[in-house]
Amino acid sequence: MNKFDILKKYFGYSQFREGQETLIDAVLSGRDALGIMPTGAGKSLCYQVPALLLPGITIVISPLISLMKDQVQTLNQAGIHAAYINSSLTENQIAKALQLAAKGTYKIIYAAPERLETYVFLEFAKQAEISMLTVDEAHCISQWGQDFRPSYLKIVRFLQQLERRPIVSAFTATATEHVREDIVCVLGLRQPELLITGFDRGNLYFAVETPKQKDRFVLDYIKAHPAESGIIYCSTRKNVDALFEKMQDLAIPSAKYHAGMGQEERRQSQEDFVYDRCPVMTATNAFGMGIDKSNVRYVIHYNMPQSLENYYQEAGRAGRDGETAECILLYSPQDVMINQFLLESKEQNPEFTEEELAAIREKDTERLRIMNYYCLSANCLRAYILNYFGEQSRGDCQNCGNCRKEFEETDVTAQAEKIISCVREMRGRYGINVAAGTLAGADRAKLREYGMTSYSSYGSLAELGEQRIKQIINQMLMEGYLTVTPDKYALLRLTGKSDEIAQGMGKVVVREVKGGLSSLPEKPASSVSRRKSDILNSRGLELFERLRSLRSEIARREGMPPYIIFSDKTLVDMCVRLPLAREEMLEVNGVGEHKFKKYGEPFLEEIRAYTGEEREKLYFGEMEEAGRTAGTGKQPANTGRKKKKAEFFISQTQAKQFPYADKYLAPELAVKLNELRDADTVKKTSGAEIIRRSQERGLSEEKLVDGLRCKAVTEKGKEAGLFLGTRISQKGMEYQDIYYDRKAQGMVVEWFIQ
Repeated sequence: MNKFDILKKYFGYSQFREGQETLIDAVLSGRDALGIMPTGAGKSLCYQVPALLLPGITIVISPLISLMKDQVQTLNQAGIHAAYINSSLTENQIAKALQLAAKGTYKIIYAAPERLETYVFLEFAKQAEISMLTVDEAHCISQWGQDFRPSYLKIVRFLQQLERRPIVSAFTATATEHVREDIVCVLGLRQPELLITGFDRGNLYFAVETPKQKDRFVLDYIKAHPAESGIIYCSTRKNVDALFEKMQDLAIPSAKYHAGMGQEERRQSQEDFVYDRCPVMTATNAFGMGIDKSNVRYVIHYNMPQSLENYYQEAGRAGRDGETAECILLYSPQDVMINQFLLESKEQNPEFTEEELAAIREKDTERLRIMNYYCLSANCLRAYILNYFGEQSRGDCQNCGNCRKEFEETDVTAQAEKIISCVREMRGRYGINVAAGTLAGADRAKLREYGMTSYSSYGSLAELGEQRIKQIINQMLMEGYLTVTPDKYALLRLTGKSDEIAQGMGKVVVREVKGGLSSLPEKPASSVSRRKSDILNSRGLELFERLRSLRSEIARREGMPPYIIFSDKTLVDMCVRLPLAREEMLEVNGVGEHKFKKYGEPFLEEIRAYTGEEREKLYFGEMEEAGRTAGTGKQPANTGRKKKKAEFFISQTQAKQFPYADKYLAPELAVKLNELRDADTVKKTSGAEIIRRSQERGLSEEKLVDGLRCKAVTEKGKEAGLFLGTRISQKGMEYQDIYYDRKAQGMVVEWFIQ
């Protein structure tokens, strides 16, 4: 078998994603490899495929028990024999697993780094044929990484004790250039194939919100997304417990997770979330690294994380299936103080010298500052993240909270010049608060004690107020006109660029939301990016829900997470392709031979029963090619011969020609609207888009009833002219759907007028 046979037979895909083949070929040729690939890009395939082709055993070093269990369960479901060795097993179970591995039963062994130093494991490793050692979450080996784990250094000692050094491959999703260099150096990678596919997760929508009531924001968001799975991250256990209790009071099915809970309680919470029994998880950052749940639709950070690395890793747990997901950070200045306290009380590794500890503390403080700037930035959030990780952004992404807002720019260069004068007078002895108070002319005892009232700059910006002055100072820090010392005191200093302001060569501009922060909605707009399921028409969505219900039933029976059986993306591809026989089902992305043997027939039977074994089109025509390529990572071909069409809109004149009726379903509305547009220059809209806009405006929603998603009209929707009506499917099944009366039709038409 070759790599393509392995990919199709066990994993159900016909082609590799970007970067996977490069790393696989490097390993198969005997080279070390380092892959920096975003979450959801398929890092695991880069070592699992060659592991099945190399002659001996592959050992995978993984940081968390839950991560190992999830990976091993997924591999076994695909027909690949794998095992894990960690503290969750008894010594007898470990001995049995190693015995079977030595006989060749297992091709892949997952192990915790602590296990490498035990006598039993080391003796096994010395006798077994180890072809490759893979380091997962490789950033944990760097003391400059955001999640340094001293136990990872045991990997180096382990390699030194082996008679024959195996191929070494390492993978991570978040690593700055400094961390990448550290991984190569510490692991001793030999002329490795270094692949960085990019850090961008195009399916994720990023936003920073500053709600007055964070609890209300979170609870409203969850109620607006009842059928979706999400994670709420909090900085403290206290916040986790308080938010969880409020969800319980509102009967929101949710779980919680933090280090203060018992091991069994944490395990049960994690299972409830992974198995979709509780769609919402409220947790500290102790939760998540071992979770490969593919259908997380949103991640909300109740508090600001300590670093951009932490944030991107945690936010990246959303949308692992490639579908649209939202990552929302709820910011308040108090978050900075909370994180400073947590950093100061962080347990330090006793093996480090005072000099090393000081350098680590300095780096932690700098990371926190960069994270704070992200929350304060008025520019594209995606560009900010990509630039931090050393990837050149391509301008505004148009898919983040800042790109969606309307800003106005204010030139504050004159004020910046006065700020520089004040910092010069302070001679690097004070921080932002003292500078802002001095410039605002504040009457505080501390300022009088410091002698600030005698400064020529005292009160020179009194008309602005301290908050506005701090905003300008932060902008100057972000642009390099000022800097702060790399410690917890953050003393303000001038830079080489500071003189550019006085010389008229520099300019400071503050971007602010038009109308001010008070004009912002308490709830963010949903992402405009479409999910794969949006290509399905109403019949297709009905089949999709039936396949989801079947998957849940099988998952309960077999005691495993639903997404391990088939992902949502695979179910959508079934609805597009409508396989009626084995050969056709094996063409569905994500259906390999072993999975077909275990689950293929029940899904085929469901599709046959629904369609009556007759071909019908359950997706929108213009999305056909996207449907065919769903799950492969392949983009529809673009020949360049056709001019790109504009997103759907109609003119006032076209709107007057709309054929009103007593009632329309959303797909029927879309058909009538599409007939009005200029077909040569404007794309079609869809029923799914109309439904999305209705939900976004709080007119309709989806509720979970006995594990099924059911449509509902809100009170606001009823006032707007939406109502529920009964429909009958081709198989005689009754179900509820949402209709739009004449008043509602007029409202929808207005949405698209340009």
